Amino acid sequence: MSRLLRRTDAPPVADRELTALSADGSRLHVEVHGPNGGTTQAGGSGGGPVVVLAHGWTCSTHFWAAQIRDLAADHRVVVYDQRGHGRTPAGAVGTEKLADDLEAVLAATLAPGEKAVLVGHSMGGMTMMAASRRPRFREHAAAALLCSTGSAGLVAESLVLPMRPGPLRTRLTRMVLGARAPLGPVNGLSRSILKYATMGPGSSPERVDACARIVHACPRTARVAWSHVLGELDLDEGVRALTVPTVVVAGTVDRLTPLVHAKRLALDLPHCVELVELAGMGHMTPVEAPEAVTGKIRELAGTHLTPKEEVA
Repeated sequence: MSRLLRRTDAPPVADRELTALSADGSRLHVEVHGPNGGTTQAGGSGGGPVVVLAHGWTCSTHFWAAQIRDLAADHRVVVYDQRGHGRTPAGAVGTEKLADDLEAVLAATLAPGEKAVLVGHSMGGMTMMAASRRPRFREHAAAALLCSTGSAGLVAESLVLPMRPGPLRTRLTRMVLGARAPLGPVNGLSRSILKYATMGPGSSPERVDACARIVHACPRTARVAWSHVLGELDLDEGVRALTVPTVVVAGTVDRLTPLVHAKRLALDLPHCVELVELAGMGHMTPVEAPEAVTGKIRELAGTHLTPKEEVA
């Protein structure tokens, strides 16, 4: 389990917490925020349009604090910890496991046929790609937002190491991302390293600190195990199967998933409605540019979650 974050870093207290059971028996920590979040049960709808947020590698539900605070005023917001992250125990890894887990969360929190906007950051976006052909994804997805993510070639195209592209950079990047050394306490040096690798140069100290505490709270075993999955990623078929209206968001100075990935997604998605390039932002866009990311989620919900689609 992750080390506890400082109370000031935490998102609002959930209206309801529950456990979703994945296909292999893994128990996923799930939170529901917003209108009727405390009383909604699977099989019955609650108030407000529904948004489901899936965080990325080394993060947790805490990563979505800004989005929860804003959206929960008039949306039902579902967040969950990916396996091995936050309050979800570790388990077998792989992109099919990501898809299994998302299906389990949707089954536990949405009524049959109820639609939602599905949002994924980094590995969370890969979750959407992995699940795009699944029946439950197709049943519940009204629209999607892919944020700071890619479908393949992540290690080869990473710009974390300031070297010329090629086999040597790819090999060294794989070693850095999969390093087994503990991250240690959050301090000035670790904040600087994290900011360089994952955030834009103009990111405020408060936002860098928040991201550092989230990332450092991720257990080393989960961080290493999932780095290997991401290093061998190939979800291009999942991109082509993601047929719902989709917005792609990316930071222009993202070193982990450079802008080339977002542009490729925008071309390959069957129904990409917009590619949003956030100038000067890095990989942690929901934290670095919360207003912009939340605004796009609101737009998708307002356009694609109509009263006609809500379950009575």
